[in-house]
Amino acid sequence: MTDDQSEFQRWRAARMTCKRFLSADRVLSIRERLAQLSAIDGLDAGPDFYGIGGPVRQLEERTAALLGKEDAVFFPTGTMAQQVALRHHAERTGNTAVALHPLSHIERHERHAHTQLTGLRGLWPTTAQRQPTPEELTALGEPFGTLTVELPLRDPGYLLPSWDELTAMVAAAREAGARVHFDGARLWNTTVHFDRRLDEIAALADSVYVSYYKDLGGISGAALAGDSALTAHARTWRHRYGGQLSQQWPAALAALHGLDTVLPRLADYTRHAATLVPALAALPGARLHPEVPPTHEFQLWLPGPAEALNAAHLALAEEEGLWFTSHWEDAAPGLAMAEISLGEPALAWTAAQVREVGLRFLELAAKA
Repeated sequence: MTDDQSEFQRWRAARMTCKRFLSADRVLSIRERLAQLSAIDGLDAGPDFYGIGGPVRQLEERTAALLGKEDAVFFPTGTMAQQVALRHHAERTGNTAVALHPLSHIERHERHAHTQLTGLRGLWPTTAQRQPTPEELTALGEPFGTLTVELPLRDPGYLLPSWDELTAMVAAAREAGARVHFDGARLWNTTVHFDRRLDEIAALADSVYVSYYKDLGGISGAALAGDSALTAHARTWRHRYGGQLSQQWPAALAALHGLDTVLPRLADYTRHAATLVPALAALPGARLHPEVPPTHEFQLWLPGPAEALNAAHLALAEEEGLWFTSHWEDAAPGLAMAEISLGEPALAWTAAQVREVGLRFLELAAKA
């Protein structure tokens, strides 16, 4: 076993044995996950077969209804789903240019699949750490076939535009003759901020990708939702990309469980997170990005090297069974950053408890 593997196993063991969590949650064992899935209704039905029937079709229909779209197609990965969506829009418009943010998932975390596999090219309306404005879309100076909007924009801090900003951005794209795609891996989290239902938000776009394992706690998988022309295209290209597996019912069951048990609570997570955020922001030297998070996920910046902060976190986990905040990375001179997700376990925390543990965490980091 390499040093990296040994360190990973140490972190995994600590996480599985922790009793109390702030950011993130305990990793379920395989036995626990199987027990969870076995409690779902409808297990006597037949499985899916190459994307037809079973829990997969049930999940597609339910997702389409939630998003207010004609249909939805299950994909093994979001990367595959997004390439199919962008390909469809390029073929419909006859324009291979895609307007998107340079910090978007498509640009930074998919190994440039849209250019390498689909032959598209990206245009950056802005490099600022925010969503583009309608004026910046107009100022691109060349036509584009698709506008892609990541909601929320994760890498610079899970950023969301206002509802008026979003609708104006979409209107500018329509005026330019472009189609609109939402990278909505975490679209589930946006309803409180926008004060709109999921179907009202999704109605702005021609296609919407959603993830089932980010925030919903699924095993894997994603969906691409839109009209019947898009989904017919999606099923064809899912097969061509190698995503038409013979059976995917375990991932579909886990996704259905997430829709049943987690989706109804996401708004509560966002509201409760707002009560804990001030305690994190008040820690010595702390910075939050954004300062007022629009969802329960955001970035926390603290003084010190990431190595010391990670050591402090691991000490709390192993010695006290307490998982505070983890996976710190050096982000600026003298500052490290961690992504925070105040989900279900965070509902049991008060602001006073966050401050108490946060101060102890910083004391441990100073000694590391």
